[in-house]
Amino acid sequence: MTLEELSRCYEEAAVPLRSRLRELRFLLAETEDPEEIWHIKRRIAELTPMLTQMNELAELTAHYYDRGYYRSEKYTV
Repeated sequence: MTLEELSRCYEEAAVPLRSRLRELRFLLAETEDPEEIWHIKRRIAELTPMLTQMNELAELTAHYYDRGYYRSEKYTV
């Protein structure tokens, strides 16, 4: 598997997360129950870093060998 193929895998894996976060934000706007709001916010807080990391890794693996591409220190050794 090449890094470009891996990048597409990260992008595909991010789609359900993005969709679920959209659903949760919609539910958050619709609900008035404080306990339910707490659970939804907690789930959003758990999924958001996952989506962020998938997006970052998709970007990194897509352009890893591009000349002049700035690589984040977060993912380099």
